[in-house]
Amino acid sequence: MNLSNKTVLKGIGLMLLAMSTVPFLDIFAKLLSEDYSVMQVTWTRFFFHAFWLLPIIFWQKVSIKTLPENPGLQFLRGVMLTMATLFFFAAIKDNPIPNALTLLFISPFIVAILSPFILGERFDFYIGIGVVIGFMGVIVVLQPNSDEFQPSLLFAIVAGVCYGLYIILTKKLSFRAPPVLTLFYSAMVGLLILTPLVIPSWKAPDLSGVLLGAAMGFSAAASHFMIIKAFEFASASELSPFNYFEIVGAILLSYLVFGFIPNFQAILGLVIIIGSGLYVSWRVMKKNQDQDNHQDNIIEPL
Repeated sequence: MNLSNKTVLKGIGLMLLAMSTVPFLDIFAKLLSEDYSVMQVTWTRFFFHAFWLLPIIFWQKVSIKTLPENPGLQFLRGVMLTMATLFFFAAIKDNPIPNALTLLFISPFIVAILSPFILGERFDFYIGIGVVIGFMGVIVVLQPNSDEFQPSLLFAIVAGVCYGLYIILTKKLSFRAPPVLTLFYSAMVGLLILTPLVIPSWKAPDLSGVLLGAAMGFSAAASHFMIIKAFEFASASELSPFNYFEIVGAILLSYLVFGFIPNFQAILGLVIIIGSGLYVSWRVMKKNQDQDNHQDNIIEPL
């Protein structure tokens, strides 16, 4: 990584700004879940995400009539992102956001385990060690043998698995459509899946609910757009370590809004998972440098 390169620094700055914005999305989702079902909160997230993307699409003069290539895989990719978001919102409803977010970070391990079977990428002994250490961190965060264990936190692990599959499908697909349009496709798939499911639990939102939902969608669209711009200035290998900066904002906002302070075990588990996740990601990238390409710029945060 060349930190003396001003172009790379610009990309890193945009990524850090994006990762500082994403935690607001989770805060708004948790606040909304106090009055609305998780299904409705997730639907609202995708609705306003699509709503705020439309001005960007028109500004960039992108035709939304453009049909995606490999529509089946595109749809399955959208399904995985939708499920990851739904399960993650279910986890943060009754659990601290930083704890759930830490478990969501198992996605690099899922990618490392499944990529050899789905993408034909190489898997070696050292990657396996990193994966094992990472899952030890998961046990530390969950604290399964203590009175503090919350079964609902397991939803975050399911979210991490779905998000890992989403990343694999993103790598498998070859995107020729503008990235902002691909983000719009993801939002529309989410709406298509969730609309019939949200009807039984639908509750008419009040003004506060609408404003929180709009703010949640704006945070999603803004952070994703900044990620797209970041990849115009730096590569995936240069930017991926900064994805974990999201946890800093999540801890700070969770303290300011909910008064949450992570305990020692949560911090220890976080350090183990992030450390091993960085190692696994670095090892995979090192072994597959020739496969690093533009498609990485549409990996979306939750």
